[in-house]
Amino acid sequence: EPMPPRPLEKIDRLLHPRSMAIVGVSRRANPGRVILENVLRQGFDPDRLYVVRRGADSVEGCPAVPDLDSLPAAVDLLIVGVGARRAREVVTRATEGEKAESMIVISGGLGERAGSEALAADVQRLLARSRSTPGRGPVINGGNCLGIRSQPGAYDALFIPEYKQGPAAAGRPNVALISQSGALLTAKMSCLDGVSFRYAISVGNQLDLTVGDYLTFLKDDSEIDLYALYVEGFRPLDGIRCFEAARDIAARGATVLLYRAGRTAAGARAAASHTAAIAGSYPVTKALAAYAGVVTADSLADFEDLIRLFACLEVPRRPPRRLAVVSNAGFECVAASDSLGGFEPAELSAESVTHLSALLEEHGLADVVGVANPLDLTPMLSDQPFAEAVRIVLEDGGVDAAVIGCVPLTPALETLAPAPAHREDVFGERSLARRLLRLKEETAKPWVAVVDGGAPYRPMAELLRRGGLPTFGTIDRAVRLMGALRGRGDADQPSAPSGPAPKVS
Repeated sequence: EPMPPRPLEKIDRLLHPRSMAIVGVSRRANPGRVILENVLRQGFDPDRLYVVRRGADSVEGCPAVPDLDSLPAAVDLLIVGVGARRAREVVTRATEGEKAESMIVISGGLGERAGSEALAADVQRLLARSRSTPGRGPVINGGNCLGIRSQPGAYDALFIPEYKQGPAAAGRPNVALISQSGALLTAKMSCLDGVSFRYAISVGNQLDLTVGDYLTFLKDDSEIDLYALYVEGFRPLDGIRCFEAARDIAARGATVLLYRAGRTAAGARAAASHTAAIAGSYPVTKALAAYAGVVTADSLADFEDLIRLFACLEVPRRPPRRLAVVSNAGFECVAASDSLGGFEPAELSAESVTHLSALLEEHGLADVVGVANPLDLTPMLSDQPFAEAVRIVLEDGGVDAAVIGCVPLTPALETLAPAPAHREDVFGERSLARRLLRLKEETAKPWVAVVDGGAPYRPMAELLRRGGLPTFGTIDRAVRLMGALRGRGDADQPSAPSGPAPKVS
């Protein structure tokens, strides 16, 4: 039975609240207490943050009230961090008393577990009635969710304590991560150092607001370059809404990336018990995603790397066609050539060939290295000339994109963290890693790095990633995932039809 339309304009209150209240803050560490501390740490005004708790006048410098009826006015955002049965009571009181324009319901047990369907149905009936009132009722994120972090809203309502979170990236927050799984959301945020998130939204079981609602509301946000979606199952007809919004997003030059879980019968059963998701047909989802210009990730590892790729690279409006490869290992040059996919090898200009030949002559490699694409610099070239060769290739007008490989075990390069056994310093300004990061700031072309080495060379890869340069462990994987840049719509591939998406029975 269709629900009345949700007042999506109230998502603005949810993501950019001017006032907030939290139910479920205990005296000791619990999700409500963690959320309160995170919200305050993020800079939200404590004078406009109310704690609903009996027996206190203030908590952590915020005013406290004994119940929702004691709030001085309706709040933009109410965060509900109590058990499912009490959560129903809180949501009912807040909705019928018009105490909140939006809510984040952390509580599980609202439809995703056997026996909890009645509680979820009660809340949905309550919301349906409220939508016919003049105020149209609140919008709800969750239940069974980890919360939301909103950079422009100056709050972090994820119930992960600060000491468990990694440091925030310093770059421009240009990613919206929307996930049905809260654990997936925090795991990827922890792994993706160097990526800055404008919004991180754990939607849980989509009791009210859906993935499509958020994508529709946020599609015109020019500060977002990448919308990364982890979906276990769309609510009925919400997949079509997602893909309609995705086409608008692609039209303005941004990217929608999708990982659709629950692809098999076993996965669909697991999704149903996790977030009450009905997985649907994965082939249909993938086909419609391609039709809408959505990039799909085939694995969670691909999903993570593609987030980094699209978040950190300036993606050209015209998909790159001509790829250049530079490495200090012959096997990488061969493997890259075997993995070109939709790319074609870039042909270096006569000017680039002249400059590269002179560089190799200066460093005694002219008789060893032939100038070609892929360019094999051998393990004998040191940091400065290696970086100079990369610069020449990146500046070539015939190169649309590049993959720069480094097998770091050669003693010619400073690829190790400082230690008594050697004089290398990968963090020093003369190292190849530092030079590559400076080159990243000097070119708008999309390019990535490869560091193919074991544990001693992880600091080098992490340094590059933290600096915003997508860095892979093997060159074939780097080339394959770079191919996703060619899947966004464009001049030399068949384009999607311009009319409405096909109807699916």
